[in-house]
Amino acid sequence: MITWIQKYFQHHFRVVFAVLLALIIVAFVFTIGAQGSGRADRQAVERPFFGYNLSLQSDQQKFASEAQLSIRLRAGMMALFQISEGQMEAYAQHRAASVYLADQWHIPAPTSDELKKHIETLREFTGQDGKFDSAAYTRFRDSLKTNPRSAGLTEADVLRVISDDIRSEKVQKLLAGPGYVLPFEVKNELTEEDTTWTVATATADYAAFKPEIKPTDEQLTAFFDQSGGRYDIPPKVVVSVIEFPALPLVPSVTVTDAEIRAYYDQNPARFPKPADPAKPATPAAPTVTATPPADPAADFAAVRAQVESALKLERAQKLAAKQAADVTLALHRAGAKTPEAIDRFLAGKNLATKTLPPFSREAAPLELSGNPAVAAEAFRLGKDRLTSDALATPTGAVILYWKESQETRKPLFLAVRDTVLADYSENERRKRFTDTGRAVKEQLEARLKAGDTLEKAAAAVESAGLKLEAKIFEPFSRRTRSAGVDQTLVNSLGRLEKGQLSDMRFTGDKGIFIHVLDKKAPDTSEANPMFVNTRAEFATASSRTSGGAALNEIVERELKRSEPKVQ
Repeated sequence: MITWIQKYFQHHFRVVFAVLLALIIVAFVFTIGAQGSGRADRQAVERPFFGYNLSLQSDQQKFASEAQLSIRLRAGMMALFQISEGQMEAYAQHRAASVYLADQWHIPAPTSDELKKHIETLREFTGQDGKFDSAAYTRFRDSLKTNPRSAGLTEADVLRVISDDIRSEKVQKLLAGPGYVLPFEVKNELTEEDTTWTVATATADYAAFKPEIKPTDEQLTAFFDQSGGRYDIPPKVVVSVIEFPALPLVPSVTVTDAEIRAYYDQNPARFPKPADPAKPATPAAPTVTATPPADPAADFAAVRAQVESALKLERAQKLAAKQAADVTLALHRAGAKTPEAIDRFLAGKNLATKTLPPFSREAAPLELSGNPAVAAEAFRLGKDRLTSDALATPTGAVILYWKESQETRKPLFLAVRDTVLADYSENERRKRFTDTGRAVKEQLEARLKAGDTLEKAAAAVESAGLKLEAKIFEPFSRRTRSAGVDQTLVNSLGRLEKGQLSDMRFTGDKGIFIHVLDKKAPDTSEANPMFVNTRAEFATASSRTSGGAALNEIVERELKRSEPKVQ
């Protein structure tokens, strides 16, 4: 019945069906078109930030590249490798805010004289003596024209960045203000740095302190039980490795002469020219000879075989990594998620596994090149994830196959008795050294009160294996230390007063007593030139801190104002 109705309508109402079909298509097209135009109208959410739209890749690139160039000019190329990503981002944000404020406050462009003076202070253009090097500046300008790595950077771009940096500094000075410092802060600093000390010391050598320590097993057991997790065996993992060595693949790698030369040009430092065997390693007498002109072609020819081997090995390592990646992909597609299924898969591919001894996170085995990153990957495996992704190693690539995870456990006392004995003995030795130091201090103080010098008192004091060596230092201050006065001694002075003897300070492998023979406070009045200098330094630091805080607040407000609204 239904079939008859379909045929009847198809035969008698073809025109009607055609019209209906046309209407449906038109409606569909208009619907999709409306939806498409709606998406087109909803462009990427703008993220304005002081003249940049951070939602645009072009603005992001300009935002970052200008900050990188500014840092390079100010601090040198090495600074770019030492600064963290977070520090770079913060610098770029502060710089953008400063330049924007300079525009808003109508701070004029720097004059030619200002540009010249600023350029002469930039680290990028300084020589070995720390002064401006016109040759370095010329080389930099020339590199903009000849170096492809400059990525279209022109001299005009560099001058614009320098000009913006000068205006940015002016904004930061305005935000910083004069800087405020209280008189007592300056006085405390002068007292700390310029107080003149005359001290004598008595030093005990910890290495020579060797009391007899014979603990019982009960004492060692108690020490072991109270040690917390000190002797615990860390968690370990047992894995098998499926190895994909690179060396067998080297013969299958082919490289052209052009590729070898390009590889050499990219890594010239890796392939130094071998020494000439005809020349002596150490000439009998220094001779002055003219430096021969550089010959890149000859240098390359001398190391060509080495370059070719390195390039082939590198490509073989990539082939090994690809083989390992292909196996992990095939494992995934085969749905091998149980040990039995994985073993069948590996057997079908003629892939052998090698089980490694248990290892911890901090002690990856040599089979994994001792790489902590590979060891960390092994610890991500378990019953729910039996195999790792392909992992590169210096010899090729590997896939890790989980076998067992061993939890942290406490060893038997007998297994670590020797270690416990050594730790207990050292702990007891240090304790006795400290206790002996207290007793010695009392003896020294008694003799000092009786009128002895520290040197005479130290020679007279006898205590269990503790021998003292006395020494008197020339007057010194923190700012102007005399010979032999190290930072440890300076830091140990604390708030000692004239005539006082300190407790024994345990520093490194020494125990030291300090006797203050004299202590003279410096002039802390405003008439002292050091008072004026110190106040100026403190004011500068204070202004920088307040200016940085103000600029940071401005940046945070702008970021919050422009952050995308969650619908």
